Amino acid sequence: MAPGGQAGTGLELENVIAARRLELAGKPGISGLISNAKTFSIAVFASIGGLIYGYNQGMFGQILAMNNFAKASGVTGIQNPTISGFLTSILELGAWVGVLMNGILADVLGRKLCVVVGCGIFAIGVIIQALTHGGSYDYILAGRFITGIGVGSLSMIVPLYNAELAPPEIRGSLVALQQLAIVGGIMVSYWFTYGTQYIGGTGDSQSKAAWLVPVTIQLVPAIILSIGIMFMPQSPRWLMSRGREAECRQIIANLRRLPLDAPLVEIEFLEVKAQRLFEERISQRDFPQYQDGSFSSNFHLTLREYKSLVTNRGNFKRTSVAVLVMLFQQWSGINFILYYAPFIFQRLGLSGKTISLLASGVVGIVMFIGTIPSVLWIDQVGRKPTLVSGAIIMGICHFVVAAIIGTCEKNWDAHKAAGWVAVVFIWIFVAGFGYSWGPCGWIVTAEVFPLGLRAKGVSIASSSNWLNNFAVAMATPDFVTAASWGVYIFLGMMCVIGAAYIFFLVPETMGRTLDEMDELFGDNSGRARADAAVLEQAFHDVGLLKAAGLEGGTPKHNSDDSADEKEHVIHSA
Repeated sequence: MAPGGQAGTGLELENVIAARRLELAGKPGISGLISNAKTFSIAVFASIGGLIYGYNQGMFGQILAMNNFAKASGVTGIQNPTISGFLTSILELGAWVGVLMNGILADVLGRKLCVVVGCGIFAIGVIIQALTHGGSYDYILAGRFITGIGVGSLSMIVPLYNAELAPPEIRGSLVALQQLAIVGGIMVSYWFTYGTQYIGGTGDSQSKAAWLVPVTIQLVPAIILSIGIMFMPQSPRWLMSRGREAECRQIIANLRRLPLDAPLVEIEFLEVKAQRLFEERISQRDFPQYQDGSFSSNFHLTLREYKSLVTNRGNFKRTSVAVLVMLFQQWSGINFILYYAPFIFQRLGLSGKTISLLASGVVGIVMFIGTIPSVLWIDQVGRKPTLVSGAIIMGICHFVVAAIIGTCEKNWDAHKAAGWVAVVFIWIFVAGFGYSWGPCGWIVTAEVFPLGLRAKGVSIASSSNWLNNFAVAMATPDFVTAASWGVYIFLGMMCVIGAAYIFFLVPETMGRTLDEMDELFGDNSGRARADAAVLEQAFHDVGLLKAAGLEGGTPKHNSDDSADEKEHVIHSA
């Protein structure tokens, strides 16, 4: 029996509370974005972090082909494809360090200050790359590694920040903005560097500005983001974790554009408070020896929390889903296409640098357009259908390209039409990735972890993304040299396996609050039942059951009244 006389476990009560909250909330999709315009605009600004990463990713592959940059960096002297791959992929190695580092900093400094730190590290790396001269690529290696730390930090903190600000009905759309910003940056970089390559000519007369301008211009969005983020609201969930409850409630009300005592604001605030109380009590129960607040205790508690991501059954399920989703995202082959697009198109029979670069530019446009549907409809369609359909489309494209290369690569001059068919299927592939695994990978990662472990869990999952990204960039130059069509067969099979994994083993997370994921990843062990009892008691102690009308009377307003109240506030804001 519940504390207020209501039968059911904590997780069952959570379902009832979720239904009550959804009655009060707005609709998903475009209407949800309009009714939550303030939250949407904040998320758009924060997603400059994704724009920075996307631009850097696309830009470097283009300047590598510039004559003056080759002289300044000495890349013309690199004949070993493994070293060439390392020059490209060292950014991913730095990013792996960045996301692991952020798992701790995001909790200690807060989400906003972590964005500032990430931008600062990124700027240092850009400046080092800009100093490249004398035919030495040491500046590039050092600069890209440091830049990678900043990029990795931003790749983890921006979707986390957006997810923690967003109401459930538009959370997927706001997290998808990260991917839209990334592909927007890639698209801009392709066409911007295509233009700057003509500064001073494309031969020996080419100016240093041809590559220096696209390198240094990255500092502009980094500076804008690092300054502007300080004027944005702090994550209400992080504020709750620091005991700043009044600020937490005020920010929720401001984001939803509702008064402090609105039923929707009260329920969402109490959900966050109950989840935090639940996690504190679980920590006190499981680790009573580390509750004195000292540095040593906090350090050991942090280590135990990281360990619990794999030793606790429910947490291990969360961690496995997040890590494997990121693994399949990278081994779909997307960064193989993005890093080596000009090279790929040349091997498909597109002769001439201009044609191959134009084909690469179209990749950026197609991917950007393909990502837009996710921002608008991901919270209506769901995560699983989007991921499964995207994986199937990408797998088919890989198999078609493999078949064309296997039958035509010895004489492209006689099969020019087939070469263009392969190019079109690569464009279809990036569109399929753009609406599915690109945004959904980050959405699922940002959704599945509980409040107390969220920053650490997302950092582990993001590190999987970057390590697999590094592996793809390192392996594909040698892979293509050894088996030009075999690489597409391998990547196609990875897409098929990814589709099967999502369909059979990953739960649908759409429409759940970030604090309701326990139900989807719980089990029937004694610990799960004990945890459910602690959760139920937390609901009672903070007053959430009463606010949701589950004990001590009914809610203060019915759903129609709340909807009318919200509509009035929105139009008067």
